[in-house]
Amino acid sequence: MTVKIVTDSTSDIPASLAEKMGITVVPVHVFFGKESYLDGVNITPSSFYQKLESSSYHPTTSQPALGDFISAYNNLMTSGADGILSVHISSKISGTFSSAQRAAEICGREGNIKVLDSGFNSIGLGLVAIAAAKIAQAGESLQAVVEGARKAIAQTDMYGIFDTLKYVVRGGRISKTKATVASIIGVKPMLKFSDGAILQGGLARTYNKGIEKLVEFVKNKTGIISLAIAHSAVPEDAKRLKKVLGRYFSEEEIIITELGPALGAHGGPGVLLVAVQSQ
Repeated sequence: MTVKIVTDSTSDIPASLAEKMGITVVPVHVFFGKESYLDGVNITPSSFYQKLESSSYHPTTSQPALGDFISAYNNLMTSGADGILSVHISSKISGTFSSAQRAAEICGREGNIKVLDSGFNSIGLGLVAIAAAKIAQAGESLQAVVEGARKAIAQTDMYGIFDTLKYVVRGGRISKTKATVASIIGVKPMLKFSDGAILQGGLARTYNKGIEKLVEFVKNKTGIISLAIAHSAVPEDAKRLKKVLGRYFSEEEIIITELGPALGAHGGPGVLLVAVQSQ
């Protein structure tokens, strides 16, 4: 059976890996004022962060349209897919899952398109999509791929650090007063996922202390299956973190990727995320 995997660009899967795994990535829409872009199509993470620093407009993002998913599903089925698993960013932070569901109802026949809420974004979602793609490439049934993806969701955890709250304030996510207090006392906010929502995961006295917390997060995991790092415009920090995490998981198998506009619009440069799948 030929099963194909679809996800959205909030998954931050490197393009070369998505192609290798046969994963179709539906892009998020990105706006700087009246300028419109498609994430990963005509704007890259690096160019996004350059515009973020220089533009007088704070960027906004919107979920893929219903038609984007309909087109993706129809193209895959026309190309010979017997089934499709579409796995997406947490429904608690985006309407993407609902759009994908509606498109599946329009395009699906006899339940041949399944849509899952991953409960994550960024590379946490990415690891779930990759796990599902591995099962699909082994020729398993759609039901087996869905069950494997659900298992991967349960096995996934993600933790991260913000270097600045400047862009969170610009996006209206927290008050300027709170950000000013954090800046004055020099702390760096940590974030985590719980039940599909992004929550504060503590504070670090410095950015380096935050990186140490990320290392501890991985160190405390047992039976690691997959490990990935997502960063926003701090490639050297990501490489340094990868080298340290190589003590706990094969360094060659650790994925490094760039954080895309969906979270980058709120986090700005200096975000580091670690996603782990463990038994």
